Amino acid sequence: MRIAVVADGEGGGWLRPLDGESPARRVDDLAAAVRAGEAEADRPRWVWADTRDVHPELVRAGVRVERCHDAALVEALLLGHAGRHGEPRSLGAAWARAHGRPVPDDPLEPAGEGVAAQPALFEADRSTLPPGTDRLDALVEVHAEQSRRLAELPGGMSLLAAVESAGALAAVEMSHDGLPWRPDLHDRILTGLLGPRPPAGRRPPVLADLATRIGEAVGREVNPDSPAQVLKAMAWIGHPVDSTRAWVLERIDHPVIPLLLRYKELSRLHSANGWAWLETWVDERRGPDGRRSGRFRPDYVVGGVVSGRWATRGGGALQIPKAVRGAVRADPGWVLIRADAGQLEPRILAAVSGDTALADAAAEDDLYARLAVHTAGDRERAKIGLLAAMYGQTGGDAAPLLALLRRHYPRALEYVDAAARTGEEGGRVRSWLGRTSPSPVGWERRTSGPDGDRHRRAHGRFTRNFVVQSGAAEWALVLLASLRLLMPGAVVFFVHDEVVLHVPRERAEEAVHAIDVARERASTVLFGDTPVRFPLAVSVTEGYEGTTPPP
Repeated sequence: MRIAVVADGEGGGWLRPLDGESPARRVDDLAAAVRAGEAEADRPRWVWADTRDVHPELVRAGVRVERCHDAALVEALLLGHAGRHGEPRSLGAAWARAHGRPVPDDPLEPAGEGVAAQPALFEADRSTLPPGTDRLDALVEVHAEQSRRLAELPGGMSLLAAVESAGALAAVEMSHDGLPWRPDLHDRILTGLLGPRPPAGRRPPVLADLATRIGEAVGREVNPDSPAQVLKAMAWIGHPVDSTRAWVLERIDHPVIPLLLRYKELSRLHSANGWAWLETWVDERRGPDGRRSGRFRPDYVVGGVVSGRWATRGGGALQIPKAVRGAVRADPGWVLIRADAGQLEPRILAAVSGDTALADAAAEDDLYARLAVHTAGDRERAKIGLLAAMYGQTGGDAAPLLALLRRHYPRALEYVDAAARTGEEGGRVRSWLGRTSPSPVGWERRTSGPDGDRHRRAHGRFTRNFVVQSGAAEWALVLLASLRLLMPGAVVFFVHDEVVLHVPRERAEEAVHAIDVARERASTVLFGDTPVRFPLAVSVTEGYEGTTPPP
């Protein structure tokens, strides 16, 4: 059973079973009505315009639905499959498209403002429907049209629509639950690296000292935060460069270089994860024992990258720098469980290409070590060769390695080579489930000029990696969707091919088993009975940096 849901913005809303017979009904307490539906043995799939408009308040009310159909995310997938990336995907846009009317722009996305921004009871209507249009009727129509379009496509697209919608549920839940974060430890880390917190607008003491020493090494005052001044300073000391990137500076032998590199490193930490970040993105409270604790609540964008990987609206949730990982600590009596899918993309390539030889290698825990039989036991060279195949590196040391891999794994190499050729011709490629790469913008203009070959090769590298990276994103999404059902409320962080759970210590063994079940399910759902193994490195710790809890 599918039930269409529209919130009224005041705690109530309308529900309509999509069985073609049951009428719509008004409810004063939408969360209670959804909770009752979830209590049924045959839980419904809830259909709504956008998960972000409804699910946050349900979660705050203690309701976590098992399944949903997110019309906005599904519309984006269908538009992409038709080669119409970037077109509006809101309920109003989908309804107008179905009725042959002018398509309105999507509403502006909410800016990532951190934990200080408290949402309303239910989000305001962002459907962009024409005035007077019944939102429930429009949602029912759009869902029917999307179901028709999905039915005309290969079955993988229906699965992709389902797991993409499940990802939206998980994103809301992780933002609500938050990653445990100790503000006091974070402050201690910053103070140890940067010195005491400075007044607003001033450099931390360590950065101020480095700036002074940089000026002394150059022989004139330099603002290290200004690339233009750094470039002038490098020319002044007789080492002109055209970039202040670290890899460019590292090639120069001069006393100022270590100072500049250290300044860049610490300045990045201060701006990206410093005290201002801590106040914005980590909420803080004190427990009964007086200990300060908090939660980092990332604002995820499901499918925010064309390959299907997620993005964020702020807070840097897709990477926790090593310098501040010590602040991520489980609550007393709880543990963090990290599950990291190592070597995921090469294993995806083995599965989607149907290369039996590479699949045999991917049956091992260390795929690269298995490939090293072709490189005189040199695991690193084997790794370089396979990564070059996936990312399109053809020169230097990669060329002979690619030739070697083509002899031993011809189907796998042809799979990515074919994707690259399609990209070089301006074409689109699809993931294992059907997510589609965007068409290159201004293709004729860009490829008809003197740099035409360079643009063609660049797009070929993009499509080459797209068919692998998108498959990896799909595998990780199925893993996440399975885990949120197996361990409700336990998943607190997700980034590309890593998931983090936060559970009471006595449930650690249960959680580790759930991770293994979800891993098997992800592999079976996508690839059936495949010889390719997708091992997960699982660790049970008290801190993200790897402190093992006592027995």
